[in-house]
Amino acid sequence: MAHSHGAHADTDPRRLSATLALIVCFMAVEVAAGVLAHSLALLSDAGHMLTDAATIALSLLALRLAARPPSGALTFGLRRVEIVSALANGVTLLILAAFIAYEAVRRLFTPPQVHGGVVLAVALVGILVNLAAVSMLSGANRASLNIEGSFQHILTDLYGFIGTAIAAGVILLSGFQRADPIASLFIAALMIRSGVQLVSDSGRVFLEAAPKGLDPQQVGEVHDLHVWEVTSGFPALSAHVLVGADNDCHAARRRIEAMLRERFEIDHTTLQVDHVGSELLEITPPGRSGAPAPR
Repeated sequence: MAHSHGAHADTDPRRLSATLALIVCFMAVEVAAGVLAHSLALLSDAGHMLTDAATIALSLLALRLAARPPSGALTFGLRRVEIVSALANGVTLLILAAFIAYEAVRRLFTPPQVHGGVVLAVALVGILVNLAAVSMLSGANRASLNIEGSFQHILTDLYGFIGTAIAAGVILLSGFQRADPIASLFIAALMIRSGVQLVSDSGRVFLEAAPKGLDPQQVGEVHDLHVWEVTSGFPALSAHVLVGADNDCHAARRRIEAMLRERFEIDHTTLQVDHVGSELLEITPPGRSGAPAPR
């Protein structure tokens, strides 16, 4: 079901660990190259890769904490730690983007001399490293906002290295030094886009909004209907359902639960069923207005 990570989820920590090792090794090389070449674009990428490493380490911690069974007051366990991690990923992207944009604008007015050859060589290697990292994470469970946050960090790095390589080529061919801070602004824009998306998606979970793509109005006409996500991929629903006085309320509850599981992929349901002197209120699936309710 939607909240089950599936068999491949067991490989997620291994994929994250391998990606972390790859990122840390290349980041050290990139910092040295950025300093030697006086390239803000390379240092921007290196700073972003530092947040990548921290993000992946946090994701690994979140996966381990979320796997712990419920206990005591934590009746859902620590599942929502993954959403905290996703939110942290988004916020770090936005903060780092602001610093990079500020420095890039400053360098647009006073561009330093950038060694285009060094920048181009490192950027090309960076593209290969990030392609490998993206390949590793693309096979992980990206339904998890936690994993998706790490993936977005790496994907933004890939685009950033492509932009840096183009800037280095421009510097080598034309001597236009401002190409380096322009590439940095491009990187910052990508980081802002990914950061806003992660903050928005994690915010929806914290505010207990309905899962994306699920319109509560399509679920049906019941009293006190609430649909939310405990964590990414774990939707939950509670509602007050009225059945006729002669209806079997337990059978109605079981059929409604089965329908919610089949049509909306909602496994975790809490239904309060009461008898009244009217027909069972309908729960109408999308596109089937007026369909008879389960009895």
